[in-house]
Amino acid sequence: MKLNRLLFVAFILLSAIMVQAQDSKLANAYFRDGEYEKAAEVYKRLFDKTGKNDYYFERYIASLLEVEYFEEAEDAIKEQIKKRPKEMQLYVQYGIFYDKQFMPEKSKEMYQKAISNINGNVHMINKLGSSFSRSGNYDLAIQVYESSKEVPELQYNYSYQLADMYRRTGNVDKMLDEYLNSLIKSEKRMKNVKTMFQRELDEDGYTSLQTKLYERMTEMPDMEIFPEMLMWTFITQKQYDKALRQARALDRQYEENGGRVFDIAEIALDDKYYDTAIKGFDYITTNKGINTSYYLDAKRGLLKAKRFKITKNYSYTQEDLAALEQEYQSFMIDYGRNSQTALLMQEYAELQALYLNDIDEAVEVLQELTGFAGVDKNILNRAKINLADYLLIKGDIWESTLLYSQVDKEFKEGAIGEEARYRNAKLSYYIGDFEWAQEQFDILKRATSKLISNDAIDKSVFIMDNMALDTTDAPLKMYSGSDLLIFQNKFEEAHAKLDSIIDIYPEHSLEDDVFYSKAQIHMKKREYDEAISFYDQIIDKFPEEIRADNALFEMAQLYELVLEDKTKAQELYEKLFLEYSGSTFAVESRKRYRILRGDEI
Repeated sequence: MKLNRLLFVAFILLSAIMVQAQDSKLANAYFRDGEYEKAAEVYKRLFDKTGKNDYYFERYIASLLEVEYFEEAEDAIKEQIKKRPKEMQLYVQYGIFYDKQFMPEKSKEMYQKAISNINGNVHMINKLGSSFSRSGNYDLAIQVYESSKEVPELQYNYSYQLADMYRRTGNVDKMLDEYLNSLIKSEKRMKNVKTMFQRELDEDGYTSLQTKLYERMTEMPDMEIFPEMLMWTFITQKQYDKALRQARALDRQYEENGGRVFDIAEIALDDKYYDTAIKGFDYITTNKGINTSYYLDAKRGLLKAKRFKITKNYSYTQEDLAALEQEYQSFMIDYGRNSQTALLMQEYAELQALYLNDIDEAVEVLQELTGFAGVDKNILNRAKINLADYLLIKGDIWESTLLYSQVDKEFKEGAIGEEARYRNAKLSYYIGDFEWAQEQFDILKRATSKLISNDAIDKSVFIMDNMALDTTDAPLKMYSGSDLLIFQNKFEEAHAKLDSIIDIYPEHSLEDDVFYSKAQIHMKKREYDEAISFYDQIIDKFPEEIRADNALFEMAQLYELVLEDKTKAQELYEKLFLEYSGSTFAVESRKRYRILRGDEI
C-alpha cells in the first residue's frame, strides 16, 4: 500500500511537471506570435503555481505592457513588492513599467533604488544583472556588475558578464579588458573568449588586444594564460614569426619539450610560411635531445620545409637541390633506411626523380622501401604509386600498371585507390587503348576527390570528342604518345611528335591541344616566356575550345606565383570567371581575383 501511494504521488508530480512544461511552451508561443493577452493569462497562471519564478513574472508584466494594461501591471508589481520587499529585481520591473509610459525620471528612480540596495549581495547582483540584461538596459546591467568590484573577493566574478555587456554597447576597449579579466577567474573560458574575439575583432581590434596582453604579461608574469593568448592572436593574424618567438619563450620559461614550437612550425608549413617553419623545426633539433618526443618529427619537418621552400620556389638552383639532397642522405645515414624512415625515403625519391633527374636512384630507393615489413599502409601505397610513375618514365609499362592495380585493389573505396585507378586509366590512354581508358575515366567522374573527378571528366570528354570526329584514331594516338613523352621528360621527342601532328593533319581539331602541350613542356623546362606565347595563341585562336580556360588559369597562376605580376594575374583571373563562367576554374579564379584585389575572404 505504501509503495502504491508513493507511485501515485510520483505520478501526480510528474503529470504536474509535464503540464507546466506544456503551458510554458504555449505561453512562449503566444508571446512570440504577438498574442499578448493570451500570453499574459498563461504566464500569470504559471507564476501563481510556482510562487516566485522571475522569468514568468517578467513575461507576465511584459505581456500586460504590450497591450497597455498599465493599471493591472502596476497592481501586480506592487503586490509582489509588498510580498517580497528585498527582491530588488521587482523595482527593475517597476522601472520598465514607467519606461513604457515615457516617464524617464520615475523609471530612473526605480532602477537606482534597485542598484543602491545591492551592497555586494551576490544573489542581488545575479538577479539584477540578468533582469537589466534581458530588458536591454545594458548600461544599467554594467552598473550592477561593476558594483561587484567593490568587494575584493568578487573582483573578477562578473568579468565575463561585463565583457558581454560592453560588447553589446560597442565599447571594445572595455570588452577586451573584461574578457581578459574573466580568464584570471577561470582559464576554462579560454575557448569561449577566443570564439568571441574571432567574431568581434577586426585588425585594429587584434592590435589593441595584443597591446593589452603585453601589459598583462608585465603585470602578471606568472600567468601562463596571457602569453598563450598572445601566441594565439599571432597565429590568427598569420604573424607566424611572432607566434614562433612567443612559443620559444614559453618553451624556455617552462622548460617544455618543444611541443608548442612544433605546433607553430607545422601551422606555418601548412600555410606555406617556409622560413618560419624551418626556424621552428630547427629550434627543436638544435635545442632538444635526440631522444625527446618531438626530435625525430622535427627533423622530418625541417627537411620537408626546406624541400617545399626549394621546390615550390621556381627560381631554385642546382646548388639548392644538391644541398637538400645531402641533408636527406645525412638523415638516412643517421637513422637508416627502414619502416620508421619510409616517409623520408619516399620524399628523397621524389627529389631524385622530379628535380635531380636521377630516376634510377628514385626507383632503387622505392623498391627497397616496398620490401620493408611494418610500413604504414598509406605510405607504402603512396610509394607504390610513385614507383609506378618512375618506372613508367623509364618505359616499364607492364610493371607500372601492375603496381597501380595493386594499390587500386588495396584501397577500393579510398582516395588513394581512386588516384591509382586514374593513373592506370591514363597509362592506357598513353599507349592508345582509348576505349578501356574512357570507361575508367567515366567511372572516375564520380570520384570523391574533386581534382580526380575534374581530370577524369576532362580526359573522357577529350577522348570522346577526338574519337567522334575522325575515321581513324591515328592523330589521337600520336597526341597521347606525345603526352607520354612529356611525362617521361623526353621533351625534344615530344616536340617533334607534336609538330608531326600539325604537319600531317593541318587544321586538325587537336591543334589547340598541341599548343597546350607545348606550353606544358616549356613550363616544365621553366621557359616561361615561351609557355606564355603558346597560352596566348590558344586564347586568341581557339577561345571556344576546351583548352582555353585551362590556358587562362595556368597563365594567371604563372603571373601570380612565379613572375609575381599581380596586376596581370588579376586581369586574367577576371577574364576567366567573366567569359568562362561554366569552367571548373571559375570559382577559384574569382577567389584569387578578390584576394589580389585586397578583399577579405
